[in-house]
Amino acid sequence: MKDQEKNLPKKVDEGETSLVKADYQKNKLIKKGIHLMADEKLEEAVRVFDQVLRFDPGNVEALLKLGYSKFHLDDYSGALAAYDKVLDIDVANAEAWNLKSLVHYQQKNYAKALDCVEKAIESDPTFGMAWYNKACYLSLLNEVPASLESLRRSIEIDVKNAKRAVKDKDFTNVRIEEGFKRIVEVVVLESIRQGYHTIGAIVWTTFISKADAEHALQKLLEKGLIVRNEKRQGLNKIDTYDIEPELANKVGVERRSLLGTTKKLPGVIKGLKEISDSIQTTKIAIEEENIEKIISNFDDFIEPNKLGGMMIEQFLEEHREIRLLKVRLEEKGVDYLRENKGKILELFDNLEATITKKIRG
Repeated sequence: MKDQEKNLPKKVDEGETSLVKADYQKNKLIKKGIHLMADEKLEEAVRVFDQVLRFDPGNVEALLKLGYSKFHLDDYSGALAAYDKVLDIDVANAEAWNLKSLVHYQQKNYAKALDCVEKAIESDPTFGMAWYNKACYLSLLNEVPASLESLRRSIEIDVKNAKRAVKDKDFTNVRIEEGFKRIVEVVVLESIRQGYHTIGAIVWTTFISKADAEHALQKLLEKGLIVRNEKRQGLNKIDTYDIEPELANKVGVERRSLLGTTKKLPGVIKGLKEISDSIQTTKIAIEEENIEKIISNFDDFIEPNKLGGMMIEQFLEEHREIRLLKVRLEEKGVDYLRENKGKILELFDNLEATITKKIRG
């Protein structure tokens, strides 16, 4: 009898089966809507997200995507309505506040846009794009010092925002400020570090004007951060620029070969090994549930004067995650750690595996 029972099919709760089918169908529709958005078939995407919301009115992902689609169809009231529904569900949804700010920005209501984006930052202080948008709105409101400070914060979180800023017309009001010119210097220095050594290559890769690039190069030379050399090209000589050798050894420099491949100097390997060592001590602190030590170790990965610079450059997403985890641990303490210990350890395990591959490579 027992042997016969083994061959009998297991009974499955019909309600459970229907829920699984509903979730599968819902996720399939959301993916379909996202593909339609990517193909710029926004009207069709709106219909798909509306279909999802008919049987799941509180689906935050569908509401955000619906709002974004309507925003690009110039249906601003529809976009705001979708974002407001998200905020009714979760008033601290940083993405909804940020997207809502973009609607007000498009309508040239910069004060309202600023109010929304500040709420996004309150919900997630590590939201780099929200800091960047705040800088734009403050510039348009002619709040120059505050705009530059917000832009600095956004660049600390994501260095790509520096390159984005130098070609953004929203910063017209702050371009003449010394603080903004230093951001241009950062962009030019990063371009040289990536292997672009002539004025033409720097202008081409950064999209900044030749005059701004030349001014930044002169300032970098005066500060001793770069060196100028001459290279013969046919009958002419052209200026080339390199990172100052001692600095290059610290930050690592990418060298471009004729085939476009890159080799990194030993400074990068040393930095990767330091990150790997910090991961080990951090994982021990997590296992011991020592909140104070964990937060202190997180600072090693975050602070620019420690490992933060390399983390931003090499592991931007992980850097953002660690910043967010620090905020959550400071707010909620050991309870949050115990609820999320597995995910946090997995983050550092994956980071360690990536670093090991890079070092071997």
